[in-house]
Amino acid sequence: MLGTMMNYPLTLAQILEHAHCIHGDKQVHSLLPNGRLHTYNYDTLYLRVKQLANAITTLGGRPGDRVATFASNTYQHLELCCAVPYAGAIIHPLNVRLAPAQLAKIVAEADDKLIFVDGACAEQFSQLQHKIDCKHVIFFNIDTRQNQNLGNLSIEYEQFLSEADDDYTSDIQDENWAMALCYTSGTDGEPKGVLYTHRSMFLHTLAVNQADVFGLTELDVVMPLVPMFHAMGWGLPYASMFAGADIVFANANHERIVDLIAETGVTVAAGVPTVWTKLLPELRERKQDISSLQRLIVGGEPMPSTLIEVYEEELGVEVRHAWGMTEMSPTGTFSTLRSANQHLSDTEKWKIKAMQGRPISGVQIRLANENRTELPWDGMTIGELQVKSPWTARSYYKNEPTPEHFTADGWLRTGDLATIDAEGYMQIVDRAKAIIRSGGESISPVALENVLLKHPSIKDAAVIGISDEKWGERPLAIVVLSPQKTENISEILKQHLATGFPKFWIPDKFVVVDEIPKTGVGKTDKHAIMELITASQKGELL
Repeated sequence: MLGTMMNYPLTLAQILEHAHCIHGDKQVHSLLPNGRLHTYNYDTLYLRVKQLANAITTLGGRPGDRVATFASNTYQHLELCCAVPYAGAIIHPLNVRLAPAQLAKIVAEADDKLIFVDGACAEQFSQLQHKIDCKHVIFFNIDTRQNQNLGNLSIEYEQFLSEADDDYTSDIQDENWAMALCYTSGTDGEPKGVLYTHRSMFLHTLAVNQADVFGLTELDVVMPLVPMFHAMGWGLPYASMFAGADIVFANANHERIVDLIAETGVTVAAGVPTVWTKLLPELRERKQDISSLQRLIVGGEPMPSTLIEVYEEELGVEVRHAWGMTEMSPTGTFSTLRSANQHLSDTEKWKIKAMQGRPISGVQIRLANENRTELPWDGMTIGELQVKSPWTARSYYKNEPTPEHFTADGWLRTGDLATIDAEGYMQIVDRAKAIIRSGGESISPVALENVLLKHPSIKDAAVIGISDEKWGERPLAIVVLSPQKTENISEILKQHLATGFPKFWIPDKFVVVDEIPKTGVGKTDKHAIMELITASQKGELL
């Protein structure tokens, strides 16, 4: 028997209209490339989103079309992340840190019809624009000089908006309609698209606003320092709008971050550990009043318990450690303390907070071995982490589910090796495919190895991640030189890799060895390599 409740589609329009109707006076602050702080409220955002949806439709954007952004965190980017799905199209935030060749491949696969470009990213886009084929390019925050450099760009954002009115009503009847396309670098190094739905994003927004997760309220001022091209900024902009919190946008590398925290009264800030390591000296100086800052949301890579201790003990800021994946929209687990943990010492509490945490409501996790047997939650048994939730992908964009990534009973195989203790706290202990996490970004060793092996001076190559105080991890390349080796091989190899990868992917160091250790079946033994590098028994730094 079916129930008698309303069939009310869960769409992004409901989030936007709730923000307008209930929290219309709450503000969005945005630090622009020229250093000016732009401020308006949710009411103005709502009207501009309707106007933008009209403009996109008038330009030929149809339901289901992919609309790309090449932008930093600004109010215009927020407008696009709302207006494109509101119009029934699919927002596709491009990772501006990727190499032009990678981006061109992604744009081609996504078949983006329009692309919106931020002036802060104009230089990178100038290297990409001749490699892609989009019907229209619209730019914002670009000065006259940049416009000349970008050549054929002919549509300016504000002019684009001014030619449309705000008389637009979203008409999405199916909550399973796609709303966003986000790409992740998969375990094999190839970008994979994840197609979010209105339903999945709405439910993710509800879930992360639980008290033990983001816990946002109308009293909060939220600063998302994670780029919106990372799984829609971890869903923080939508969660903030739903809660009625103020939002403060800025580039994580901007010198005014701490000033902005003080000026706008930020209560919650989110970013990768690299950001908080970098900002720590300035925060410690306490030249500005940062007493409003109550908690940090940290993810992208593990945050050391020692850094958690500094923020909580010295600065009085609560740290909430999260884990997730682009495939999970992205939130999966959160490490907040249980009532049963309150009697523990501070040191023991910080160790728990450094774990990846417990699954949030709506998420299920399990461990499995190579025989697909489910493993116990004892805090010691290591297995492959598998997940499922209403906001987890069941396949990749333009690909059918494969056993490599999805189980027969519908769980996502994360590729991570983990333990889960009796209280449900999960901890990643290794990456099954050895993905390197540097400054919150993924670097594929396999992709780097494949390109290194194409160079005539290289006979064999392996890439591993080594601990780095600033970035968490950095790639290190181990190479066996061929007889045709040349002088200055280090610089030559860096230039060779730079043709296909962004700068942050390039190994800082290369190590020459006579032979790369192999396992009994002839595979590269990366554990042996790590021991080799640690002991420094063989090889020379180039």
